[in-house]
Amino acid sequence: MVIVRAASPIVTIYVRHAEGCKYEGDEFTKRCRCRKHFRWTQDGKQYRRTAGTRSWEEAEEIKRDLEAQLSGKAPATDERKTIAQAVEVFTQDKKNQDVTAKVLAKYKRELTRLESYCEGRGIFVVSGLTKELLTGYASTWPELYPASSTRSRVRDRLSTFLRYCYQAEWLPRIPKLSPVKVEQTPTMPLTAEEYAKLLDTTYATFADEPGRGARVRALIQLMRYSGLAIRDALTLKRAEITHDARAGLYSVTTARQKTGVHVSVPIPPDVAREILAVANGNPVYIFWSGKGDEESATKNWAKYLARLFDDAEITSGHMRSHRLRDTFAVDLLSKGVPMEEVSKLLGHESIKTTERSYARWAKTRQDRLNSLVTATWKQ
Repeated sequence: MVIVRAASPIVTIYVRHAEGCKYEGDEFTKRCRCRKHFRWTQDGKQYRRTAGTRSWEEAEEIKRDLEAQLSGKAPATDERKTIAQAVEVFTQDKKNQDVTAKVLAKYKRELTRLESYCEGRGIFVVSGLTKELLTGYASTWPELYPASSTRSRVRDRLSTFLRYCYQAEWLPRIPKLSPVKVEQTPTMPLTAEEYAKLLDTTYATFADEPGRGARVRALIQLMRYSGLAIRDALTLKRAEITHDARAGLYSVTTARQKTGVHVSVPIPPDVAREILAVANGNPVYIFWSGKGDEESATKNWAKYLARLFDDAEITSGHMRSHRLRDTFAVDLLSKGVPMEEVSKLLGHESIKTTERSYARWAKTRQDRLNSLVTATWKQ
């Protein structure tokens, strides 16, 4: 078998003249000191980059290095695989895995930024993804992604891409990325007084919007007693509130959108009846109209809740709508429900997630620790 390798791209040096240069109009002149640039075409895509010099002679040397990089010297590891090609193959692999369009868009966005960063530094092939280069790239994240939790997820996606490149034998080793320290926001459950005030304020806040107050109040009750996050609660279907007439039990049975984990949570009968009484004109969903996209609807309802919290003068705490979910979890833990069971009710994939947010509220665990310590006093 004869393997025909693609021809190496031809890199052309050209000049971008400064305003007023007497050689303007001749992009191949070697006489002026205007900035030199490169251009070439590979796999049907045209590339341009600065040579980083005003000297034609220095540009010639840089050109030779660039052509050597693009042509590759070790076919066994396929050093010619460009970052653009690798990103294309990697994203196709993600499509094959049936990842959601939203997740795929995040991969594309972040890897496009990586590709642009590398091109700006003269790196076009996968083998040029060194730890030093990636450290510099990571230093740009705080401006792009202010939240440490977001930066941590970006790091994880980049690590996934690098691991894929290594498995495809485009990288000799996986550069180790420095961890991102995630700043944990303290969990802030509502007190009984705050929750009561929130409910009492609902109708006054939405007095000029017929029906809105009742819907917002029902959503609050649902989130407080089921532990659902706002998007899960907002897109809950009527069929997902079940009723066992014999046991007199209503339950919310659904799956978390974030984790896909199935949850089934009993809720008080009066709360269930209030929720099911909501009329929004859609026969399937309780709160959502079914029009537009879920993300936009969630943002709108989050604004309603933020407005209500302000009117009720409950201004402390981060992610105020999430405080209803915190209230559900902390109420159970403080009354002795084991952490493992609360984790299941919240739809967490791992109990570690639950422990990070709620360990200090676990009454049974603290009671056990107290017993162990006080028992030593008698020895």
